[in-house]
Amino acid sequence: MTAYRADRGRGWSVAGAACLVLAVAGGLDGCSGKDRAAAPPETRVSATPAVTPSAPGATPVPAGSAAPVAEPYAPTIDRAAFGATVDNPYFPLLPGMRWEYRAETEDGVETTLVRVSGRTRTVMGVVCVEVRDTVRLDGEVVEDTLDWYAQHRDGTVWYFGEDTKEYENGRVARTEGSWEAGVHGAMPGIMMPARPRAGDRYRQEYYRGEAEDIAEVVSIDERARVPQGSYDGVVETRETTPLEPAAVEHKYYARGIGPVLTIDVAGGGTRDELTSFSR
Repeated sequence: MTAYRADRGRGWSVAGAACLVLAVAGGLDGCSGKDRAAAPPETRVSATPAVTPSAPGATPVPAGSAAPVAEPYAPTIDRAAFGATVDNPYFPLLPGMRWEYRAETEDGVETTLVRVSGRTRTVMGVVCVEVRDTVRLDGEVVEDTLDWYAQHRDGTVWYFGEDTKEYENGRVARTEGSWEAGVHGAMPGIMMPARPRAGDRYRQEYYRGEAEDIAEVVSIDERARVPQGSYDGVVETRETTPLEPAAVEHKYYARGIGPVLTIDVAGGGTRDELTSFSR
């Protein structure tokens, strides 16, 4: 799942430099999710992007539904619609920000350090902010990931890819899950809407067969208590992927901080909690 780690992170591939914009147009009545026969609520963003013709054969999409769940998924990129600062209140990624998380798993104690690196990466012609998250299991590094984000002018945060490495005995063992928008058909998705509303559904990433996370906003008025503190007015999302149908995560985002809690529903309710945050 996407988070700060795309397949198991907190809700980011998460952070402030410039990045791109996706503006899509068309006429779909909404976006469909795992149950495609149903007609779930349209994914909304706070402002209507400029209309740009879709690629031939692409599903037409209303401008307010920028990352539809339906396939084919082919949003059109408009670089002019993105700015350099990622300051969405529920997913801020400003230089110097740092988050630490802790989870007690069946394999041991997992800790994750996430920080905005201060570096940028150009993806699909867009300058994206780079976020690094490092995962340790009982003190040993097991995963190290670089994530790339950008913010649309309406405040929506988009996710443009990740470079992830899994380690065994101190050596890189796997890089599966890595993807970059614009390469081999991969496309960016939404990490956090500008003004999230219950019922919003959207793709967080798309690299067919490798990264296909989908999020739905469950509530915008939850409470979360973690070692770092207690928070009200929290945005709760439910994240799934067709690549692992049994995998379900609920994530909680606090204003001014970002992800504070991830609950792995399929994993027996394991809690990945924010233990430290600094700017």
